Amino acid sequence: MPMFQAPCKRDAVAVLEGGGDGQILDLDTAVRDGVLGGVDSGVVGIRVGEKLDLGKMIEELDLSEVPSVLICPISLEPMQDPVTLSTGQTYERSNILKWFSLGHFTCPTTMQELWDDSITPNTTLYRLIHTWFSQKYLLMKKRSEDVQGRALELLETLKKVKGQARVQALKELHLLVAAHATARKALIDEGGVSMMSSLLGPFTSHVVGSEVIGVLVSLTLDSESKKSLMQPAKVSLMVDILNEGSIETKINCARMIESLIDENDFRSSEIFKSHSLLVGLMRLVKDKRHTNGICAGLSLLKTLCLHTEVKNLLVSIGAVSQLVELLSGLEPDCLEMALSILDALASSPEGILALKDCSNTIPIMVKLLMKVSENCTQYALSILWSMCKLAPEECSLIAVEAGLAAKLLLVIQSGCNPILKQQSAELLKLCSLNYSDTIFISKCKLTRTIQ
Repeated sequence: MPMFQAPCKRDAVAVLEGGGDGQILDLDTAVRDGVLGGVDSGVVGIRVGEKLDLGKMIEELDLSEVPSVLICPISLEPMQDPVTLSTGQTYERSNILKWFSLGHFTCPTTMQELWDDSITPNTTLYRLIHTWFSQKYLLMKKRSEDVQGRALELLETLKKVKGQARVQALKELHLLVAAHATARKALIDEGGVSMMSSLLGPFTSHVVGSEVIGVLVSLTLDSESKKSLMQPAKVSLMVDILNEGSIETKINCARMIESLIDENDFRSSEIFKSHSLLVGLMRLVKDKRHTNGICAGLSLLKTLCLHTEVKNLLVSIGAVSQLVELLSGLEPDCLEMALSILDALASSPEGILALKDCSNTIPIMVKLLMKVSENCTQYALSILWSMCKLAPEECSLIAVEAGLAAKLLLVIQSGCNPILKQQSAELLKLCSLNYSDTIFISKCKLTRTIQ
């Protein structure tokens, strides 16, 4: 097999993949003509005298697509110190030296034995790598500066305009902060959070409010900003928009409210315990067309359920039966949150009665044991335990007929949390009180459970 011969003038030319019939190109032509996927024409070049660190550029750019000629065949990462072997193949210096240290004296790509284990710095390829990444890096910096500047322009515009002009400015700012970290940082550094917060109030239109919330939900808020947004009029507006906005707006409102909730503030803010908020969240989680909306709604409900008043109000609006009916169609993450909410509701007398009155609760909980995750098993087991303690004879009989005994044996024999095993053993003992030994043993068979 003929061996690849590296170009003689390594400091002047490079053989490039995709360059057209293996032609030899000089460095400037390779970058200018876009042989390596170079940047668009007209992009600012490297400034005279400016030294850009290659490692820093590679890390900050984090590009998903890099020309293969710039990639080390060993690590599949961009090379920073390329060296060439006698076979003509080029590798990152540290990687090929490690290959040699492991006792390999072959070329990793061709597996040819090396008659010469010397390595030669490929300065031409290094210059090509540095130039390619420099142009990408400077383009990124230029775009970042443009985005940052535009975000600040829009912030100034919002201080002066009203009506439709304000809406348009907010829409553009919303898109910028959602897509660019530099825009978010600029907004925070220049007092944009306070400006956005001032636009929310009792007389704010839902159109303006939706865009403002869309901007704020993308930002990292400090305690002072959260305190300002916790004003009753602002939270009330968020709740109204949650009930009437588009699906994206509803999700943003749910996330915004959840980010604001602090234990001390929550206790003093009655708006978070409002009927309107909980009804809006239940509508959101029941909309099966939008999984991200279900997750956002359940996440906020889970947080709200830490408080007794909210749990009682949720039960009063019929949330228990609605959540039970949702369980079978939820994704694992959402399912875990829904079970957590039902477990929290089961801690109140009204909640456990509502669970007992829902005919599907026990069969669904039994089915979920050892089915999805240990956390789901824990919540389902806790709910079953609460129900069986409430009505031992009625609930235990239904649970055992649904296959609970066999499932509990699976939990006990599994490698899960010892507390779960102990709780399973106690529930198994409670259920066995309604049967003779022979009949109960027959109920522990796995045939139906495995199905």
